[in-house]
Amino acid sequence: MATPYLDPGPAAREAGPDQQTAVDKALTLLKSLAEHDREIGVSELARRTGLTKSTTFRLLGILQRNDVIERVGSDYRLGPRLSDIGAKVYGPTSLVLRERLLPHLADLYELTHETVHLAVLHDTDIMYVNKIHGHRPARCPSQIGARLPAYCTAVGKALLAFDHDAAEAAIAAGLPARTDHTLSDPGRFRAELRRIRQDGIAFDRQEATPGLVCVAVPIMGPAGRPVAALSVAGSQRRFDPMRFAPALRRVAYEASRAVQRG
Repeated sequence: MATPYLDPGPAAREAGPDQQTAVDKALTLLKSLAEHDREIGVSELARRTGLTKSTTFRLLGILQRNDVIERVGSDYRLGPRLSDIGAKVYGPTSLVLRERLLPHLADLYELTHETVHLAVLHDTDIMYVNKIHGHRPARCPSQIGARLPAYCTAVGKALLAFDHDAAEAAIAAGLPARTDHTLSDPGRFRAELRRIRQDGIAFDRQEATPGLVCVAVPIMGPAGRPVAALSVAGSQRRFDPMRFAPALRRVAYEASRAVQRG
């Protein structure tokens, strides 16, 4: 199936392709790379963004020299510098949590050997502040520094369940279905958050990405409110989220103690 043309955004649409600045075009390329979890070639990027191949190749070279993207053979993907920038967007708190909780994320990985995440809540989105890829990687949209709507992710629901204002803001903004499994009905979504508050564990049952399932628990801070969430993710075809719930609870408990000690 052909990938649809990538909408570059309202400002670029108003300007038209001939009036877009080099910055507009470079950002369009970055958005296209960010929407896919695999490397993409020049021809495909040019087709997706509506840019010429020569312009695409020239801008990719500039972005590569600045470590914003990296080349893998003849294809391209987002680079480490962009992840570092993304992780700093929301201030030092996320960076402190990332460093302090890295040993616990590593513990979770050693216990599961699956893809594990650390995420924080920002408004009604979650931001991934750390990630370790598992031995059997699954198709997963998460990247360090990237944001996703909280309502359709396990880490997001684990955090929204304990933040009434953020949960209501997410519901008020709408719960558009990203997949056939997304909880887009406000009543069902509120019931899910009530269950999470009771059980202390959240699930993503292919709600953000088809074929991907995830289990998450919050990390509680000194005030009894969650400061972040840990998750384990895998392919729906082989991954049983309940299998990893005990390990996730143990690691989150130790992580919460570390945060509360300061």
